[in-house]
Amino acid sequence: MTATTAIAPETRTLEVPGATLTYDIRRNEATVQPPLFLIGSPMAAGGFPTLAGHFTDREVITYDPRGSERSTAHDPSKPITTEVQAEDVHRIIEEVGGPVDLFASSGGAVVALALIAKYPGDVRTAVAHEPPLASLVPDREHALAANRAMHETYQRSGWGAGMAHFMQVVMHRGPFTAEDAAAPPPDPATFGMPAGDDGNRSDLMLGHNVVWLTSFEPDFDRLRAAPTRIVIGVGEKSNGELAHRGGEAVAQRLGLEPVAFPGDHGGFLGGEYGQSGEPNAFAAKLREVLAA
Repeated sequence: MTATTAIAPETRTLEVPGATLTYDIRRNEATVQPPLFLIGSPMAAGGFPTLAGHFTDREVITYDPRGSERSTAHDPSKPITTEVQAEDVHRIIEEVGGPVDLFASSGGAVVALALIAKYPGDVRTAVAHEPPLASLVPDREHALAANRAMHETYQRSGWGAGMAHFMQVVMHRGPFTAEDAAAPPPDPATFGMPAGDDGNRSDLMLGHNVVWLTSFEPDFDRLRAAPTRIVIGVGEKSNGELAHRGGEAVAQRLGLEPVAFPGDHGGFLGGEYGQSGEPNAFAAKLREVLAA
């Protein structure tokens, strides 16, 4: 199934403690299905138009996490933790009327696990795709250290240096060793990143997610007890990467088999942010999983 002409989104804002959230609704008045909420972190609504275009038979919601793109954190220096982001998603679900079906990518998948544990009535089916949970892999000590080092590079040298270090970490396949965690960050030019420092330290991923989301430890007892049907997705082409291994670790703790989705970590992308995966096949798989 290919994407159809996208339904123009209706954009709304929502004031929540500490932030102004911006979210979009692609309406379908005829559907009898619950809304399909597509989330990422730090990926904002701008990452989901292609995927949303495959679900025009449903009402689709997307949003920008606080501190990302159109959603502002009133005090960017305050930690934007997993729990804070889960509360934000909960408040949007309250506004649009739940429960919803949820597709959650990367950091959004971590947020989804926190959301379901605290608000199990919010979500009917959740597909958590590749949560980068360094806290759960066997090499957690070194995986967490690698993420802390990435954050420290950003704080020390700015966005370009931090992004280059991020690329080094996310492209790593297999367990992290002490040497991997202590490896010096690469030259930003290696990944086409700027070497200069603009002094800004408000980036959601480098300033917050690599500290709070990667170290989050889900409440598996609550997740197992929740009425939500939970599906853990992993990319067919990302085997060995931290987010893939994080997904496998979550699935094991929940007694589930992870579901392989076409492509890699961003398999659903259709040119958003300059990245293309296998969006047609990915969307077909997601539709199959949601209907199961």
